[in-house]
Amino acid sequence: MLYDNGPLLRLYSDAWTATRNPRFARVAEETAGWVMREMQSPEGGYYSSLDADSEHEEGKFYVWTPGEAQALVSPDEYAVLAPHYGLEGPPNFENTHWHLNVAKTLAAVAETLGKSEDDCARLLVSGRKKLFAAREKRVRPGRDEKVLVSWNALMIAGMARAAAVFGRDEWLASAKRGLGFIRGTMWKNGRLFATYKDAQAHLNAYLDDYAYLLAALIELLQAEFDPGTLAFGEDLAEVLLEQFEDEENGGFFFTSHDHERLIHRPKPGYDNATPSGNGMAAFALQRLHFLTGESRYALAAERTLAQFHSAISEQPGGHATLLIALEEHQRPTRTLILRGPSAELGRWRSALAQRYLPHTMVIAAGTELRDLPPALAKPAGSQVNAWVCEGVTCLAPIDRLEDLLEQVSKQGEMQ
Repeated sequence: MLYDNGPLLRLYSDAWTATRNPRFARVAEETAGWVMREMQSPEGGYYSSLDADSEHEEGKFYVWTPGEAQALVSPDEYAVLAPHYGLEGPPNFENTHWHLNVAKTLAAVAETLGKSEDDCARLLVSGRKKLFAAREKRVRPGRDEKVLVSWNALMIAGMARAAAVFGRDEWLASAKRGLGFIRGTMWKNGRLFATYKDAQAHLNAYLDDYAYLLAALIELLQAEFDPGTLAFGEDLAEVLLEQFEDEENGGFFFTSHDHERLIHRPKPGYDNATPSGNGMAAFALQRLHFLTGESRYALAAERTLAQFHSAISEQPGGHATLLIALEEHQRPTRTLILRGPSAELGRWRSALAQRYLPHTMVIAAGTELRDLPPALAKPAGSQVNAWVCEGVTCLAPIDRLEDLLEQVSKQGEMQ
């Protein structure tokens, strides 16, 4: 499903910045590769899901038997693959087949075989390539090729975050293509359509579509700042306030004010398989406030948090997204504003992206950019300068990357 792989891609990217565990980097790389290979349309939008069934059998495309695997790889490759993926144990799918998952670490396999871990890793990679090539010849499962704004937004955010962390231009290009598709085909006359299929966009968009997409734009702006993307974010925020906000009681309805009349208009705050629309709206609006200086965004977020205060207190575990927004309300987001020549900005932005800074936005705006919002309009010269801003208060500019990294570390975020 697209909606879980997008957040997972971001999660594994963040986990790598916090731990430097190479397994997390590998999962991020494999997930991004799968998304671009299997789930992105030629036009740029991301498809919704893949079926579990093919040829009327659940899992047939994905599962193996030891005999099938052994026939495709070399004896040395199989000696690594079999214990690593559990092919030496009993079947784990329908009591007849093996769904490959890590049953034994590569280090343990290497120790058993008396080989180096690097040698085992090479054999694992070469064996996997052979299995993948064979699997590609199988009858493929069906694919749900609907493009949903909300699910696409989750993937755009995940891909943008991973691109920034790992410096992968192709992942950033994928995220930008996804956004370009939405803007080009699902944004009409200042409003979003929720879904696209068979060359037709339809259904007026819901709270999740606007809130998730706004949050994705803020993530994308940190991977590559673009004034047009920021302006689009402001457009989305205005629709949120005009068409979804409950101005009297606070919070946002799931349906717009001009939606067909319902017996009950839900105002979702509880996280389900996807984050709550109210939590994402509050989170994104608060961050947009610090980028634009527009106080209405912060006030709408504050009203939302007040509306759900009792629910958060009674069931905090079910309101994690609102809790994240509440945390940033209590301790305002830190914004690092970088100005200077674009080539050098990239080095600074990359160094910051590889730090674990969950409550920090990094905005790198090149010297050539003009007419920035006052909150970002710092003077740009011939060298990079950085401003560390807590809420709306900014410290004196810093002109050495080493000093900036030290300042960031001193202020309490994990490295």
